[in-house]
Formats: sequence, structure tokens, C-alpha cells
Amino acid sequence: MTSSLLRTVLMGALGSLMLAFGSLGVGWLANVSALRRTPLIIWMRFETVGVVVSVVALALGAMLLVRQWLRLGQKLTPWGPSSARWVLVAIGAWAAPMLVSIPLFSRDVYSYIGQGRVMLNGLNPYESGVSAIDNFFQLGADQLWAQSPPPYGPVFLWLEELVVVLTGADPDASALLFRAMCVLAVIACMWVIPRLARLHGVNPRRALWLSVANPLFLTNFVVAAHNDAIMLALALLGTYAAAVQRNWKGGLIGTTLVTLSVAIKPITLVFLPFVGLLWAGKNASWPRRFVVWVLTLAYSLALLGLMGAVNGFGFGWVSAVSTPGTVYIWYAPIGLLGLFAQLVASSWGLNGSAWMHAVHSAGTALAALTTVVLMFVGRDSRIFRRLAWSLAAFVLLSPIIQAWYVVWLIPLFAVTGIRDDWQVDVLFFITAFFTVYAVADQLDIFPYLDLNLIAARVIAALVAFTYGVYLWVLDPATRRIARNQALHQGREAVL
Repeated sequence: MTSSLLRTVLMGALGSLMLAFGSLGVGWLANVSALRRTPLIIWMRFETVGVVVSVVALALGAMLLVRQWLRLGQKLTPWGPSSARWVLVAIGAWAAPMLVSIPLFSRDVYSYIGQGRVMLNGLNPYESGVSAIDNFFQLGADQLWAQSPPPYGPVFLWLEELVVVLTGADPDASALLFRAMCVLAVIACMWVIPRLARLHGVNPRRALWLSVANPLFLTNFVVAAHNDAIMLALALLGTYAAAVQRNWKGGLIGTTLVTLSVAIKPITLVFLPFVGLLWAGKNASWPRRFVVWVLTLAYSLALLGLMGAVNGFGFGWVSAVSTPGTVYIWYAPIGLLGLFAQLVASSWGLNGSAWMHAVHSAGTALAALTTVVLMFVGRDSRIFRRLAWSLAAFVLLSPIIQAWYVVWLIPLFAVTGIRDDWQVDVLFFITAFFTVYAVADQLDIFPYLDLNLIAARVIAALVAFTYGVYLWVLDPATRRIARNQALHQGREAVL
């Protein structure tokens, strides 16, 4: 069994190495990066054969990692004490090549550099986009967000400024430093997730496998270096503090940590009412709950107001929160419904954009209503699960659903229980789907090659999708059809 597990870990590490190798050719690299003068990278980026090799390596490596993640869970069942070591070894082995990878699946890390430079120049980033700074495009920032205010709170703005000060805005050094921050956040998640699982009577080792070892978690929080890693770690630590000490001390510590999370990205405001429920205590009366909710909100707003006073930007981030929501994506239900509403309205000679905006606003309102309902309805022992569904409502009813949005949800559902049936199958499908989408969508292709961006995306999509179909339908170890048939036959045998 040990040799089989070691083989799974090593094959996953191979997938991660292939992913890192592919990043040399198609990862997001700033135009002024010194790495562009490396002979290997020149060949992989500016020769058609090198780009094809990069694309194939990236797609195969990412999907191989998905397979080995699933195989690790299969082999570690029934999740005895010794399984903890293997999950930790797997996380370390799979994350190691990602530490030195060129950023993949998102170029947001370069926008962080631009926003840090805006801060360093004494400008208000909520009023001046990264295009206000000279040479912003050469440092890797996406032109799509050049004029857009960052949807981040004051804490992350300070972190951005700190990184720029320490690195002199060097894009490679800055990306590594942002990644280092995210790795610390991942380690914090590795510490808190098993503890949250134990609070809910869930196997902590399996919860860690479902969440942190998940390829979506590692690629978005390590390779892509999304600040969501810091946001999520603080939010989970805050809810844990409130859960283990359901009194004033735990409530204040929990609210402080969640507020710091909000000051990274404001979506974790959703956590506050549930932290308030934990603070109020088990079987608290409704008057006490309302009082604690008011105190939680007031304390959090006071902290945020203090931060806004210190940096001089006040609550400027509130108006910037909607920045990513001004677009939509085809696989998001609300995004698709909004597009349909726009087409129908336009065909009738009406304002299609207004109709799309109305649909998007309705989705947000429904998510907010879901949160309000879950604040009042549900058992005390299910507070974390209620929080998970509340956050899920905001993700699923958003016009755009990014892979890292899904990663917000995985730990909350993992620590409250994901059954080894269709529920794991759903997580497997989601992981595979977003992996296929990421390797096909986020490619940095030199525009003057014989192979254009569309062709590169088609190659990546075909390779990854074919591998995904193989895993789901044909692979004897991972196919879901055979699994479901076996489960069905097992139930019939019992009956």
C-alpha cells in the first residue's frame, strides 16, 4: 500500500512539474521580465513547436494532477490516522513545483503590482487605475482592468504597497513575494481546516484532502497567487476562533479576523452574521442574537472606518466591489439568463443592457435574501453549513463565476461533510471542469506566431477535455459511470 501511495504522490508531482514546465511557454510573464532572455523560454514562447509543447504539457500536467488527487482519496479510505501524513506529503510535493512556476490561470498578480505603485505614488487607487502609472502594461497588468478600481480593501492595498517597496516593482520578485504570502495563507488553511472538521465530527484528514490537496485550491492559491488565499485563511481562522470560544473573547477575536478578511476582499462580509450567531452562544435568545449582530456589525464597521481614516480613502472600496460584476460568463446561470434577457429586450427595441443589469441585480438580491433566511432558519449545530450555503448563493447567483470563487466554498462544505457518493462526484466534476476551462482560457501567446491564440486554446481544450472524458468514462480507477452502477447494484443487493 505504501508503494502505491508513493506512486500516486510522485505522479501528482510529475503533473505539477509538467504544469510548471508549460508555464515557461504560456504562463503570464511581464514584458520587462529578465526571464524572457533565457534561451529555453525564448524557444518555448517564440517558436511554434515550443508553444505547442508548452500547451500540451500544461494541459496534461493539470489533468494528471486531478487524477492523482482523486486516486489519493480512493487509496486513503477509510482515512485512518496514518492518512494525515500522506495528505501532507502530497500537498507539499504537488505545491513545490508551483512555487517557482510562472503565474498561470490569471494575471491578477501583476495588477497587484500596479495598484501597489499607485499607492506608492500617493494616488487613490479607487479613483486612479493602474494605467495612471507609467509603464503599467510592460509590468504585466491586464489592460481590461487598466481603468477599473480594485475590488480590494485597505489591508490588501497596504500589502501591495509593501511588496512594491521591497521589490522595487520588479515583476518577477513581486510575483514571488505575493505567492509567498499566499503560501503562508495556505499553511494557515492547512492548520484550521482539520480543526473545523473535528468540531463537526468530520474526518479531518479527508477534509484536508478535499480542500487543500484539491488541484483547484493549489493552482488558484499557489500558481495564480490570488489574494483570495489570504482572505479565506483569515475568514476561516475568525470563524474557528468564534466557534471554540462562544463568548465575548471568541466573538471579538473572530470578528476582528473576519474584518481583516473583509479588508482583503469584501465578499467575506457574509461571514459576519454567522460569527455573530457563534458569539451569541448556543441556544441564545432572539433578543441576545439581535444585540450581538448589532455589536458585530458596529465593531467591524468601526475597524474598517479606522483603516479608511488611516489610508485616507475612507470606504472607497465599497463602490469598487461591483467592478468584476459588470461582466458575465457563459456557464454562470445568472450570466446566461442576463444575456438572454439582453437579447430579448434588444429584439423588442428596448434597453437590453438595463434588462441584463436587472437580472444581475435580481441574482444579488436573491443571494442576500438567502443569507437573511439562513441567519434565522437552521439548527445551531449547522451554523457553518448555513454559512456555506449563504456564500454559495452569492457565488452561484453571480453573473460571473471564477474558479477561485468555487475554492471559497470547498473548505466550508468539506469541514461540514461531503459524502463519498454523488457529492464527491460533483466536486470531482467541478474540479475537472474548471481545470479544463483554465488551461484553455488563460494562455499568454505571442501574437506573431503561426499558431494564434485561438488555435492554442483549441489544442489545450481538446487535450484536457479528452483526458477528462477518459477519467470520467474509461479509466478503470476513476470512472464515475462504473462507480454509480456499482453503488446501484450494491443497494439492490442489500434490498
